[in-house]
Amino acid sequence: MKSDIEIAKKTKLLPIQEIAQNLGLDPNVIIPYGKDKAKLPLHLTNHEKEKKSNLILVSAISPTPAGEGKTTMSIGLSQGLNRIGKKTTVVLREPSLGPVFGIKGGATGGGHSQVLPMEDINLHFTGDFAAIEKAHNLLSAIIDNAVHQRTSDLDPRTVLWKRVMDMNDRSLRRTIVGYDRQIRLLKLVLRF
Repeated sequence: MKSDIEIAKKTKLLPIQEIAQNLGLDPNVIIPYGKDKAKLPLHLTNHEKEKKSNLILVSAISPTPAGEGKTTMSIGLSQGLNRIGKKTTVVLREPSLGPVFGIKGGATGGGHSQVLPMEDINLHFTGDFAAIEKAHNLLSAIIDNAVHQRTSDLDPRTVLWKRVMDMNDRSLRRTIVGYDRQIRLLKLVLRF
């Protein structure tokens, strides 16, 4: 039996324009990200066709403590339905970096039910996750600056807006920002 990586390396990827045509899409409408991946514009959503279609949601089905296997199951299910003549596709969210650095798999499925190219998918793919992370942290910095400069009525003791990081690193879960400031506030309160 070949390993996941051996199967992935031997697979010849189709050009994204060909995949778009197979899905019945005009290749000129997609937003390509290289030769083998693309984004689809929201205007392609056909709400009338949606009403006549079926949605199968695969969520947390694995009996393992880490819950791995959802991607493999989703892809395998779609492959099986296509094999019996049903026209299906799989829609998966971009994985966070957690599975790549943790105990779970690479978040791209396994065996002959994989999303490829796995390296691109796990290392920023189209950049959406990184953009969301940066936008959130920009808002965090604005809030922190407004509190520090006292340019707003925000009470620093009531701000619960945290920073985010696209990673599931256990050591970062208990990170305290502004520890020195909290100690000074505590000493001030204890003095009175």
